[in-house]
Amino acid sequence: MKLIHKRKHNNKNAYLFMLPSLAGVLVLFVLPYFDVMRRSFMDGTGRKFVGTENYEIVFSNQAFRLAAGNTVRFIAVCVPLLILLSLLIAIWLQKNKYVGEWIRSIFLLPMAMPVASIVLLWNVMFTKNGFVSGFLELFGVAGRNWMNTEYSFVILVFSYIWKNLGYDIILWLAALATIAPESYEAAKTDGAGEKECFFYITIPNLWSSLFLITTLSFINGFKVFREAYLIAGDYPEEHIYLLQHLFNNWFRDLSVNKLAAGAIVTGIVLFILIMIFQKLFDREEA
Repeated sequence: MKLIHKRKHNNKNAYLFMLPSLAGVLVLFVLPYFDVMRRSFMDGTGRKFVGTENYEIVFSNQAFRLAAGNTVRFIAVCVPLLILLSLLIAIWLQKNKYVGEWIRSIFLLPMAMPVASIVLLWNVMFTKNGFVSGFLELFGVAGRNWMNTEYSFVILVFSYIWKNLGYDIILWLAALATIAPESYEAAKTDGAGEKECFFYITIPNLWSSLFLITTLSFINGFKVFREAYLIAGDYPEEHIYLLQHLFNNWFRDLSVNKLAAGAIVTGIVLFILIMIFQKLFDREEA
C-alpha cells in the first residue's frame, strides 16, 4: 500500500511539473487552432457563417494548386534524398572515427549560419554575375539569374539538403551508437559481408529512429521558405512558389477566411501523413 501511495504521489508531482508546459501549449497552440477552425467556416469579418465556401474557394484557387503541387514535389524529392544521404554519411563517419570530429563540425556549420548570411551566399552564387554564371561562361554558357529560371527548384532542394544534412547525420550517429558492435562481429564470424550486415543488422536496428528522423525532416521541409522568400520576394519563380508564399500573401492581404481554410487543409494532410508513417514503421518494427 505504501508503494502504491508513493507512486500516486510521484505521479501528482510529475503532473504539477508538466502543468506550466501544458498550459502554454493550450493557450498558445490548441486554443488558437480551434479559433482558426472556426474562422475557416466564417466570412472575412469572422461574423457570418458561410459553411464550406472558403474551402471551395481555396481548392478552386489556381495559386493554391500551384503552391500545393510545388510543395508536394519539393517534399517528395528532398526528404528521401536527405534521409538516404545523411544515413550513408553517418555510417561512413562511424567507420572512420579518426576524421569524424572535424567533418561533423563542417556538416553542422550551415545550421549555425543566420538566414541573412545564406541569402548573401545565394546572391554570390546564383545571380547573373555570380560564381555559377562566371564558371559556366568559361564553357560558353551565358550567365543568368538562376533563381528566376526552372533551375530554381534544384537550387532550393540543394539549399534544404545543405542546411539540414548535419542535423540528420547527428541523429543517425546517435541511433548507430545504440547497435552493439558484437552483433557485427558475430555476423562476420558466420561469414556475413558488409551488405548482409547493413540490411540484416543496421537497418532493422535503425527502423525505430527512421520515423523520428523522417518526421523531423518532413517538418524542416516547411522551414526553407525563409530563404526563398528573402531572395525572391512574395512572388518567386513559379517552380519554387510554395504554400508558405501563398499563406504569407493571404496574410498580408488580410484574407483570413482563405488563410484559415488553407491552414486547416494543410494541417489535416500533415496529420494524416504522419499517422501513416507511424503505422507503417510500427508495423514493420513488429
